[in-house]
Amino acid sequence: MQVGRWNHQSSDKKSHESSHGGERSYSSRSPQRSGFGGRSGGYMGGGQRPFGRPGAGGNRGRAPARRRGGFGSFGETEAEIAKFMNRTVVTTEEPVFVPEHKFSDFDINPHLKKNIEARKYELPTPIQDKAIPHALLGQDVVGLAETGTGKTAAFLIPLIDKVMKQKGDRILIMAPTRELAVQIEKELAGFAKGLGFRGMVAVGGANIGPQISQLRHNPAFVIGTPGRLKDLMERRALDLSGFGTVVLDEADRMLDMGFIDDMRMILGKMNKERHTLFFSATMSREIEKLIGDFLSSPVVISVKTRDTSKNIDQDVVRIPRGKDKFEVLAELLKDREFSRVLVFGRTKFGVEKLAKALSRLHIHAESIHGNKTHGARIRALEAFKAGKVSVLVATDVAARGLDIPAVSHVINYDLPSTYEDYIHRIGRTGRASLKGRALTFVQERY
Repeated sequence: MQVGRWNHQSSDKKSHESSHGGERSYSSRSPQRSGFGGRSGGYMGGGQRPFGRPGAGGNRGRAPARRRGGFGSFGETEAEIAKFMNRTVVTTEEPVFVPEHKFSDFDINPHLKKNIEARKYELPTPIQDKAIPHALLGQDVVGLAETGTGKTAAFLIPLIDKVMKQKGDRILIMAPTRELAVQIEKELAGFAKGLGFRGMVAVGGANIGPQISQLRHNPAFVIGTPGRLKDLMERRALDLSGFGTVVLDEADRMLDMGFIDDMRMILGKMNKERHTLFFSATMSREIEKLIGDFLSSPVVISVKTRDTSKNIDQDVVRIPRGKDKFEVLAELLKDREFSRVLVFGRTKFGVEKLAKALSRLHIHAESIHGNKTHGARIRALEAFKAGKVSVLVATDVAARGLDIPAVSHVINYDLPSTYEDYIHRIGRTGRASLKGRALTFVQERY
């Protein structure tokens, strides 16, 4: 765990270490069906180009390069495949984190403390323990932490207190996806219950009219995706001059999704004298530059200890050439051990097709991708969280920030674009103290 002041001149490339473990090989007893399996890495068969514009299903806008798992995939070489294998064999006891504070220790509004207690929060996580005191002092903070470590509460708690103490102060929170924005607003509603102020969500895929109406009431918290926030600003429905604080949550994902210009425009419209909280799971050169341009002597807090949770058992499923990986997936999902499964695909078209194919086999599945409306995506996510469906098939829009309880398995049906995408995908399982499993489908070429 490290806490320090930001030095824009220092940048170290991140290295990834991998542990090796066993692997399983599956083959399908059924002949290959048209439209699924094959060597394309999706399930389109015959090496067809995915539907949609370049970059639309996680391709990041790069030119499609033919690789083992599809277009621009991570998992081309055996060295890369080895990073998908990491058995959770514990050989030594890891030191137990002992926080310096309890939530009751923080100098925050008494009613807010009661709401925190009502939510059964007692001891802060490492990122909460280190970030909250600095945020309460009004210092700019850069928080680097693995997914699932409580980053949302790390910024919401001090900012709710700030709104209570500094009447009229308003908070802007930027998030990469609609689902994460909605999740943050739900967390806000729980912590701020009965405190007399409101928050609102401004995201694409939903009717902009009600969002404009909500903004007329000057909500204390505006939580949105960069594209929709920019749209509201251009319509003069959102004026940032009254916002003294901004949070950039999952900043690395927003960069990956091509929001850098929107982020810079939005930050550029805010007062230079502002309070900025910046949370990210990774630190790239682009992230460093953004921090250097928009944050003032921030406190840098890093609680990253490893790329993946020690609770995740990682393995590969090798699909022999000519075998149908859809049949392998369906066979796996019929096992009762696979109780709540998140399946990742590369394209919006492919994800939707896969979910429908599983449903036809009476495997209760829903889908989340960029072509679905905001309401449909939220309904699918809530059904999965509630256990009404056992399988959620998603593009990488579901890979970051979402807190889905008790995901038993993450399956990379299509290979991720990068190792970082892989890390964030499998971070949906093995959360808190629960164990999880991550399986990655790798199709053999020979």
